[in-house]
Amino acid sequence: MIDFHSHILPAVDDGSKNVEESKVLLSMLSQQGIKYVVATPHFLPEHESVDEFLLRRNKAFEELTVNYSEELPQIFLGAEVAYYEGISHLYGLEKLVIGDSRLLLVEMPLRKWSETSVRELTNIACSNTVTLVLAHIERYLPYNNKEAINTLLDCGVLLQTNASFFNEFQTKRKALRMLKDGLIHFVGSDCHSVRRRPPFIGQAYTFIAKKLGDGFLQDFTEYQSALLRI
Repeated sequence: MIDFHSHILPAVDDGSKNVEESKVLLSMLSQQGIKYVVATPHFLPEHESVDEFLLRRNKAFEELTVNYSEELPQIFLGAEVAYYEGISHLYGLEKLVIGDSRLLLVEMPLRKWSETSVRELTNIACSNTVTLVLAHIERYLPYNNKEAINTLLDCGVLLQTNASFFNEFQTKRKALRMLKDGLIHFVGSDCHSVRRRPPFIGQAYTFIAKKLGDGFLQDFTEYQSALLRI
């Protein structure tokens, strides 16, 4: 199984603080059946360039993978890119894709999205240089972004949800319905630390398998794997 969204790299953002904590988080994911994890540290374009970010990210990855245990999940490098108006003109945007795929994870603002934002995302999606994935889509639904999301889906934009969407009593039925309807393309733990935001993605996958069957979960995992080019 795959964890598509995590902050397990040490000391690059508000996630894991050091190598030791990173390895504990990875061990927790392994115990939950995760074989592949996508490291998506926050990239804030107003704070640094793409190349500066990649240097920091890659250095953290190298530190983490010294004497790396084969029992831990395989790590794919990416980023969680903060949206801003003008992002389509960001130099090096395509360098932030995940691994060898074309997938680019973007975090949208927690408000109703403007027509300008939707148009810019549509332009990126239509450029065929990257495949946009919107992070933790469940956070944006209360802001009446459903019409905008449908517009983006029509343009090939993909959606990621956090495991908590399936784990919380108030939202698990909605999450399951969206998954069955093909509106969820990736699931991530969005784990940040051992205490503050630990990973509970195994619980989400267990719920999915219980409700939709092991075959559905296997097909979903294979679908994610194909998009990630594993």
